Amino acid sequence: MKKITFLVAVMAFALFVNAQSNKEELDLYQAAFGMEKKAIVANFVQPTELQADAFWALYDEYEAKRKENGAKRIELLGNYAEQYDSMTDEQAEAWTNEVIKLSAATDKLIVTYYKKIKKATSPIVATQFYQIESYILTGIRMEILDGVPFLEK
Repeated sequence: MKKITFLVAVMAFALFVNAQSNKEELDLYQAAFGMEKKAIVANFVQPTELQADAFWALYDEYEAKRKENGAKRIELLGNYAEQYDSMTDEQAEAWTNEVIKLSAATDKLIVTYYKKIKKATSPIVATQFYQIESYILTGIRMEILDGVPFLEK
């Protein structure tokens, strides 16, 4: 799990520093993170041979949607960085509301795919998926929060 923490830390830092990066750079970061993440998931989630095709098809579908949320998260971090020195009450409220909405959407996405995976494979495989995704997401959230300075007045 130390590998996950290191990967998350490096990625969060790179993405926050380069919040204004172009789409190609974002795609590159997400592709690199996605490959490492898939290897970690493959180590943790253990579908049977009969379940593997169904699991990985749903996992790939989930990852495509997760990446959309990741791009939104990066955009929000970029907005925060741009507005940090002169953020108004209205901007702070709008930014926070978007972060809350994105967090809820991300959590809902994991639950949706937990249910799909459970139906297509088994409750054990679905629980393994839920556990590792929740662990990784929590690590990402912690690294982002650690790297984002608190607003001062």
